[in-house]
Amino acid sequence: MSLVKKPSFKASWYLIGIFKGMGITFSNMIRNLVKKAGNDKISLAMKTYNYPEEKYEYGPRFKGNHVLTVKKDGSIRCTACMLCATNCPAQCIKITAAESDDNTVEKYPISYEIDILRCVFCGYCEEACPVDAIRMGPEWQTAALNGSDFSYDIKHLAYRAQLKGGIVSRVDEEERHKAGI
Repeated sequence: MSLVKKPSFKASWYLIGIFKGMGITFSNMIRNLVKKAGNDKISLAMKTYNYPEEKYEYGPRFKGNHVLTVKKDGSIRCTACMLCATNCPAQCIKITAAESDDNTVEKYPISYEIDILRCVFCGYCEEACPVDAIRMGPEWQTAALNGSDFSYDIKHLAYRAQLKGGIVSRVDEEERHKAGI
């Protein structure tokens, strides 16, 4: 048998709890905004950037916009194995594969599209790729006027102007290092 107790008068008056929570939040905000410097000077704790002229520099582990890496000859490194599309939790990667004329390459992507509006930037595609074909790059600005501009194709992923001709894969860099070039 369970007994249901009526809440006490003090517990039913919820305004006290609201004001306590607001007081804690306000004190934390003030503490974060103003901090004591070494010689008792008060300074602002947060840095403000003038955005278009000054940009925040993220660390080397930052995962921004996607990049398809290229081989030494300029072709895309992707082998259309579909592991990145399979591993993507948002299901935002679509790949269409075709057989290659080159006997050393089994297949290649004729279409590789990422819907950036659906992407959660988790990096699972980068981790799943066995040939280092896709990476999360350092770029983070994705502005456009139309929603269809956020569907990135091979041309944008591998050969956009910011990449300056494409990013060479780490696999190619390791091969060059082993060969002593």
